[in-house]
Amino acid sequence: MTDITRTRQRRKEARPGEIIEAALILFHQKGYSATKLDDVARAAGVTKGTVYLYFSNKEALFKAAISETIHPNLDRIEELAVNSTESATQRLRTAIASWATALNDCKGSISKLMISEAGNFPDLTDFYIETVVKRSRLLLIKLIQAGIDSGEFRQTNPDMLARVLFSPILLTSIWRHTYARQDPITYDLNQLAQFHLDIVLHGIAIAPEHTL
Repeated sequence: MTDITRTRQRRKEARPGEIIEAALILFHQKGYSATKLDDVARAAGVTKGTVYLYFSNKEALFKAAISETIHPNLDRIEELAVNSTESATQRLRTAIASWATALNDCKGSISKLMISEAGNFPDLTDFYIETVVKRSRLLLIKLIQAGIDSGEFRQTNPDMLARVLFSPILLTSIWRHTYARQDPITYDLNQLAQFHLDIVLHGIAIAPEHTL
């Protein structure tokens, strides 16, 4: 295989990622419904036919974008938080910090996009809820239940607590991508997440955290 052939092969392998990146930027800027595959192709520097070579339609492209950008983060969080031998409190901190960092580094808000498009695209909404929202919530529930079982946390409703823990991070991420110019946020999501978690832990911990 010549150097030119290798370069072309690498370029071909990179194209799906380049198309996804271009699509996500446009989805954030214009919304899902207003983004056309012609726009995506132009932004990615390829032909529309090339887009169809990898993605059968816009819905498939959006699902691929979720699978390529969000699902790997969830995989890493599960690996770090669930399989760790550290205390439930520390694993909970790890999970929250990982989510906050991922949202903080994102150029847009998928959640904001889904809220605006949910009514018009129920299939996409179902996909997002099942593969992102419920999966994230279930992971938090498992971590909370582990803390209850180990005696670190008092008895509480894991599902409700999972929503309490994640909601401020999610809302702040959406706020940042909606009202940044009118009401800028001067701290990052990780600072907010740890501040909120510290307050919550004082409400659920049986003993002070430093003794756990």
